[in-house]
Amino acid sequence: MADIARHPRPLLRTLVGEVLRRNRQEQRRTLAEVSREASVSVQYLSEVERGRKEPSSEILAAVCDALRIDLSDLLAEVRHDLELDRAATLAPVLRLGSAFLGRSAATPPAQQSGGGQVMLLAA
Repeated sequence: MADIARHPRPLLRTLVGEVLRRNRQEQRRTLAEVSREASVSVQYLSEVERGRKEPSSEILAAVCDALRIDLSDLLAEVRHDLELDRAATLAPVLRLGSAFLGRSAATPPAQQSGGGQVMLLAA
């Protein structure tokens, strides 16, 4: 549990901003285009995307409408990002390299079948 204390939880406004920016960039749209359509200033939208401002529900709805995404989809992406962050915090993956279990060490890896990677999760 000490690892959790050392890894601060991400702020909701930061994750919301990251998802909004990701969606806007995937659509190849500028801040100016989306801000004009959402009726918010470019500066404000930029601050929302950078996680510096926490948008009201009305602003969030307007930006989602401008991006043509459902609020539920935005929140689902935020949840996914939170789960990834939590998984990275709670169970870091240690790659040990390729292992050929149950095979003779004398047999070259190219001639062995069923080889794979072994990964341990640290809790």
